[in-house]
Amino acid sequence: MKKRQFISTAAASIASALGASALPALAVNSAIQDAKPTGPAILTIAGAIDRSNRGPTDPVIDQMMHKQNVKFNRAFTFDLAALGKLPQVTINPTMEYDGKPHQLRGPRLAEVLDTLGASKAAGTQIVFHSVDGYMPQIGFDQLRKQGYILATQIDGMPLAIGGFGPIFAIYDADRVPEMAQKPLGQRFALCPWGLYCVEVIAGK
Repeated sequence: MKKRQFISTAAASIASALGASALPALAVNSAIQDAKPTGPAILTIAGAIDRSNRGPTDPVIDQMMHKQNVKFNRAFTFDLAALGKLPQVTINPTMEYDGKPHQLRGPRLAEVLDTLGASKAAGTQIVFHSVDGYMPQIGFDQLRKQGYILATQIDGMPLAIGGFGPIFAIYDADRVPEMAQKPLGQRFALCPWGLYCVEVIAGK
């Protein structure tokens, strides 16, 4: 059997056995396993997760986390290249800043959290930490339902620090009926730009 045919047959067999919905998770898991950050971390995921690739916060080195009272014993970090290797999604929400649709691109946050073994307990909360100290909190179930992504690009350009970067946690509010009916200024209160840390707090 030719190699390409074998790979296609194997993929079809996996899809049949696990269901098509399992394929994105498999892709994310594979990308995370293969990704070995070599650049500076731009995103840290901490809290109730099973997988990690770094140790506890350092009150000297991790100055922003220290000043914003972000503490953990272990976490998983991504550099920009590692995030770029994850399966990417494109959304086109109408932005509150100019009332125009913009193309944002990045991996689905729920899939990343699932792959890291984030708690699935009822009531699990996700806390975002931004460079300006903004710290919104959202239920994991709501985040998953609304399809949040970790946007690293806008309109084909990388997100910059000083703009929306390094990461913008956002969803396509235009396509979430209960949010689309709200005024633009009320759709994105739980969507922080300048995101650098995501904390998972397990439900009780």
